[in-house]
Amino acid sequence: MYTALMILDGILSIAIIAAVVLQSGKSAGMSGAIAGGADTIFGGKKKGIDEVLSKATIFLGLAFGVVTLALAKMSM
Repeated sequence: MYTALMILDGILSIAIIAAVVLQSGKSAGMSGAIAGGADTIFGGKKKGIDEVLSKATIFLGLAFGVVTLALAKMSM
């Protein structure tokens, strides 16, 4: 069981790194700093793959945290 959780923890860590790296930046140069930043502050919607990757990052982060806590509890 401990080994399976260690393998799952490794897979989750690689998946969360990939999800974060694949997300587009918050600003795309000077035009993004002026226009794009204001859109997200005042309720702008994320589009397409960015929304999916954002939700995947949250889910993967929570799963990684739970598995890591389980591993810490088992190692005591």
